Amino acid sequence: MKRTTFLLVFAAVLSFCWAQSDSEGEAEVVEEEHVELFTTPVTKMGAATSDFGYNLFRALSSRDTSANIFLSPISVSAVLTQLSMGGSESAQRQLYRALRYHTLQDPQFQNTLKELLASVKASGKGLKTAARLYITRRLRLKQDYFKLVEQQYGVRPKTLLGGAKDLKEVNDWVSQQTGRKVQQFLTNAFPRTAGVNAVTAAYFKGGWVTRFSQSGALENFQVENGAPVRVPMMQQDNYPVKMGVDSDLSCTVTQIQMQNDISMFIFLPHEVTTNTTLLEESLTAEFVQDLSMALQPARVSLTLPILKLGYSTDLLPLLSDLGLSEWLENQELEKISVQPAKLTSVNHKVVMETAPEGTQYPSGGSVASHLTYRVDRPFVYLIRDEPSGALLFIGKVVNPKDLTI
Repeated sequence: MKRTTFLLVFAAVLSFCWAQSDSEGEAEVVEEEHVELFTTPVTKMGAATSDFGYNLFRALSSRDTSANIFLSPISVSAVLTQLSMGGSESAQRQLYRALRYHTLQDPQFQNTLKELLASVKASGKGLKTAARLYITRRLRLKQDYFKLVEQQYGVRPKTLLGGAKDLKEVNDWVSQQTGRKVQQFLTNAFPRTAGVNAVTAAYFKGGWVTRFSQSGALENFQVENGAPVRVPMMQQDNYPVKMGVDSDLSCTVTQIQMQNDISMFIFLPHEVTTNTTLLEESLTAEFVQDLSMALQPARVSLTLPILKLGYSTDLLPLLSDLGLSEWLENQELEKISVQPAKLTSVNHKVVMETAPEGTQYPSGGSVASHLTYRVDRPFVYLIRDEPSGALLFIGKVVNPKDLTI
């Protein structure tokens, strides 16, 4: 992996403001020896689930480069791991590779994943997830599998009853698991096929460490090949962040601290564009960890959109892009059912909100910062748990006007 070359923020302050012009400064090359970034079973698991998430994000983004996209990779990892427990040894190997577990060399990785899931859903983190398998009753099911999943992850796969009852059962369960925040998870009943349906949902509302003093004003958000749209923004002077410019990717990277060891990374292209393919291809757990160590502290006049977003999709068609084409043809879910069973859907829905509230006001007096950072054009963001390095959410905001919960 290449190390990113950064223009350090303070070297650039006198020559430009991020929101108004491109940098003409000279890059400072940072030479570092390679160090092992992930040293514990939990951080290695965090890296594996993150790399799976980045791969899934790239696959989804490539289907429509001009669309808003949001994912909670860790919740998808959870439900596909439950599924893997029902497969043959060959099927498990294929799923483990897609989920990046083959990189771990951890014979107890199921317990490690359980520990990671518990830590990122701890009280105060702002994350609630739901992950469960729903299986048609027409299959002759093996109860040992049901017991194994329940024992390991505290959720028992559910046998479908058929029709509208299933719709209500799934929607009520997802709503309950996410604190009533993810509603109407399904709008149509599951297909009437002898299959396994994966349900994965997530809700996130994290608080900022530093609050925003101004909120709700409608301002222009630039969109590619169209007139600007008016969206509510929040703003604060002298806001503490970590920043850097990646000249190779033509974007500014900003890390904003959230409460309870969560942070948001924002990748803001220098131009108004939805083509972020080069940036997306660079995203890995190691790359982001390098960023967190290379970005420099700064105080800025920060303006962010107030996000209230909802997104849902069936991820099943994307699995072939993750190296699972052969597995999709012959899934070998022999521990779930006596008869052949197939995964027929991977329904995923996420809801996320940001608000101006925080635990403290910015320090630094009443003088406004000379550096302006306005997130007023398409951008990529991610939400990361800092202790584990796990990717909780990743998204691309192309047009905030199109976002709905």
